[in-house]
Amino acid sequence: MKKILNIGFTQIVALLFPVFAVIVLWCTDDVRSDNLTFDIEAIREFPVLETSYLYLMINGLTILFPFLLSFDRRVHFYKKWKYLLPAMLLTALVFIPWDIYFTRVGVWGFNPNYYFTPFKILGLPIGEWLFFVTVPYACVFIYECLNYYIKKDIFKYIEPIITYLLVIALLTLAILQWGKIYTVTTFLLTATLLMYYIFTNKRAQLSRFYLAYLVSMLPFFVVNGVLTGAATKAPIVVYNNAENLGIRLGTIPADDLVYGFLLLLMNVSFFETFKRNG
Repeated sequence: MKKILNIGFTQIVALLFPVFAVIVLWCTDDVRSDNLTFDIEAIREFPVLETSYLYLMINGLTILFPFLLSFDRRVHFYKKWKYLLPAMLLTALVFIPWDIYFTRVGVWGFNPNYYFTPFKILGLPIGEWLFFVTVPYACVFIYECLNYYIKKDIFKYIEPIITYLLVIALLTLAILQWGKIYTVTTFLLTATLLMYYIFTNKRAQLSRFYLAYLVSMLPFFVVNGVLTGAATKAPIVVYNNAENLGIRLGTIPADDLVYGFLLLLMNVSFFETFKRNG
């Protein structure tokens, strides 16, 4: 709280303006709900994945090894659950309403062939709800393991360059792509969180996060690749390409890399805050 109070008026305006822009876009943008793209060419199909249990299977495999390794005698990640659980809850309070709204208006949706249709809550399949538990858990686990095993802060000296370039690039692309609700929302909110780090001088935490994010990219491409149709006849998560950059890395929309960045950084931010105050 003291850090927030120490932010000057200009900095508060700088943080609030992107959020206000997102609210304006949500209130004014007209999304075509019938524009979801189910026709995605798989990189390689695996018939064993053609099951309505697939989304649950992905969640289970995502958290399985991080959970089992949480009891390692060196990292002792299970002892940090008391910090992680409220961090995931607070982050979910941002992402779940966002998810519900984007699903309702047609920014993205879910293929009923890969989840239990009766188990939808507020328009989201149970696998989508679990996504905001399993993915953050696995990635914060990676973050903590890297902090334990790699003492050197690899990105310490280039973190300012990376951070400022990211903020400039995200704000610029949001302006250039104005009207694409997924792109603009994700890029503006990510830039806002990074600016918060700049204004409150939490830079050391950012440099450690960048390493964890890069390492998390390997499981990210596997998990998100399956979700977006890389290994099945159709994707589990379907997108309205008129509302994103329209660029795919394999089957993954490029916007998802920024979305994942924001999701993980927010979890790590709350996690570190609870650890400090615990």
